[in-house]
Amino acid sequence: MNFLTNTLLFKRIAILVSLIIVSLILWNTYMFFQKFKNEERVKMEILGIAQKELASADLNSDITLQDKIITTNTSIPLILVDGQGNIESFQNLDPVKSLDSKYIEEQLEKMKTENTPIEISYKGKNKQFIYYRNSDLLNRLTYYPIALILILFLFLSVIYLFYNSNKAAETNKLWTGMAKETAHQIGTPLSSLLGWIAILKMEKIDDKYVEEIEKDVARLNTIANRFSKIGSTPELKKENIVVITKQAFDYLESRSSKQITFYFTTSDKEILTNLNTELFGWVIENLIKNAIDAMQKEGSLNLRIENTPKKVKITVSDTGKGMPKKLYKQIFKPGFTTKKRGWGLGLSLSKRIVEDYHKGKIFVQKSEIGKGTTFQILLDKV
Repeated sequence: MNFLTNTLLFKRIAILVSLIIVSLILWNTYMFFQKFKNEERVKMEILGIAQKELASADLNSDITLQDKIITTNTSIPLILVDGQGNIESFQNLDPVKSLDSKYIEEQLEKMKTENTPIEISYKGKNKQFIYYRNSDLLNRLTYYPIALILILFLFLSVIYLFYNSNKAAETNKLWTGMAKETAHQIGTPLSSLLGWIAILKMEKIDDKYVEEIEKDVARLNTIANRFSKIGSTPELKKENIVVITKQAFDYLESRSSKQITFYFTTSDKEILTNLNTELFGWVIENLIKNAIDAMQKEGSLNLRIENTPKKVKITVSDTGKGMPKKLYKQIFKPGFTTKKRGWGLGLSLSKRIVEDYHKGKIFVQKSEIGKGTTFQILLDKV
């Protein structure tokens, strides 16, 4: 509980710090942008004064300073317009595109929307207007906070992924340890049960009862072996998938409600593929158990094995309550369950066994509310 509380507190602090950093970046960038923009405005006003003095100067006046001010503007695009709106001159526009008068007019319209023009007049006459737009440096500055936010986002994403991967690794280690410990604990009573079976045989108990007990003991042994393989790479052998699937199918059919009709069909009696028989049998059992739960112990269950040129298709269909399409992927997530009881691990384990261990695929092929669900497994043939 303390771990969960500390984790939640850490996430909230991280989000709050991130928001503060982003806010400071945006605020400082805005202030810097406004300051730089005001400085460009001052430069244009000085240039306007220089332009005014240059226009009013006589032939004997020294115009070196005014000319210097005008010519040193190499970054801010501007257009000089007379009182009637005619374009007299321009600076710092694309030299090639400027040959087209339409381009200059478009730039003038853009400048009118960006900044207030600077008026130049001599004794209230011969009015001129300097229109200008932001320099390329100032425009690039507008993308600066976006770049910083992206960098911050990437940094936080790396931290989040690192934290989640560590947490997932710890969880996997915990589940693996629990599975192996469970297998170890089951092993002790199993040995004892085998001894009792030997005693029952000596006492000449009805063979039918002894056989059923032996089946259940063998079943417990299989379960123990399954748990012992969790977390380690299982050995795959060339097996007849029809036989392995039929064994799991028959075991659950004999122990299920008689109100459920079981159907098993296959296109071939022998289809070879690389399998770990114990783990794959677990997958089939999980799918059949889910189907039985979905039908609430009444309906029909159909398991079909189809042999295709490259793949083996195993489909498990039921006539249960079905599910909406939005749950097709969620049901394979650890801990997700629609049942009142259960840990939501069956389908998650099945997905890991099929996709990670057997390099196949397992998915919901189709499902309709009130009509049922069909799961499909795809495996490579040998």
